[in-house]
Amino acid sequence: MILVVLGTHELPFTRLLTEVERLKQEDFLKEEVIVQHGHTKFASEQMTMKKFVSYEEMDRLYDEASLIITHAGTGSVITGLRKGKKVIAVARLKKYGEHNDDHQLQLVQVFTAQGHILTWNDGERLEAVINEANHFTPKPFESGKQRLQQILTDFIDHA
Repeated sequence: MILVVLGTHELPFTRLLTEVERLKQEDFLKEEVIVQHGHTKFASEQMTMKKFVSYEEMDRLYDEASLIITHAGTGSVITGLRKGKKVIAVARLKKYGEHNDDHQLQLVQVFTAQGHILTWNDGERLEAVINEANHFTPKPFESGKQRLQQILTDFIDHA
């Protein structure tokens, strides 16, 4: 199963869904596709559409997915990485009215450069990135949270 995640942002992200729908119609994607579409209105006979899901259901969907295709929201990307999933992140772009600015481009650039994810960039064909994902081994993601906590603990203990 392929999980497509659009998150909870109020602006629509039909560009990604239109591309995934095309790949289902052309029979490029043979697996079931489940979409968490949030505020994006999109009807599909090819994909299972879910507006919002509970935390528990989203956790289960991430676990069951062979591939995550997601907007470049930090939480959505990191959830996939923590679960050791192959993630294709897609930045919502201001020029298409998908976000207020282009900050998601920075996230995908950093995570892609570090070898954690693949990115579908504007002007590219999504099937090329999906083909790349078939041979991609994501570099394991390690949060800096524990290191930061240790630095703070050491500072407090020695203050």
